[in-house]
Amino acid sequence: MRIICFLLFVFSISVTAESASDFKQLKSLVGQWKKQGSDNNDFYISFESSANGTVLVENWIYKGVSHSLTLYHQDGQSLLATHYCPQGNQPRLKLQQSNNPNLISFEFLDVTNLKSPTDSHQHSLSFEFLDENTLVRNESYNKDGKLTPSHLNLVRQQ
Repeated sequence: MRIICFLLFVFSISVTAESASDFKQLKSLVGQWKKQGSDNNDFYISFESSANGTVLVENWIYKGVSHSLTLYHQDGQSLLATHYCPQGNQPRLKLQQSNNPNLISFEFLDVTNLKSPTDSHQHSLSFEFLDENTLVRNESYNKDGKLTPSHLNLVRQQ
């Protein structure tokens, strides 16, 4: 029994350390990002730190207006992302462990304000860090049990 408790303790420390490390890496996104190769200034994504560094705010700006928000924060040993969707629902996603230090991946945990379980909602989200100024943002939406993936290649605006 002591061995099992010890292993659970060690596992919980490693999970906490991983989520803290991933949160620190996410906070390196602070600034403005646009689609790679796009000359269109109508759309960009802004990342900013808030609440004394305990929350990262991802704000999609389209034609000068906030389109959607995703907030990232620690919840005990977990790292959560809550997506405030223009569809009016709020999926919560939980960090998934990864062996790839350049990949931060979240999977569906639960959702608020979803009228029907078959309605469209964000189901997964990930960031692949290519370098400090380039990343791939992947997400999938679930509607009627079908996942629709999409991705954005983003570059930091200078």
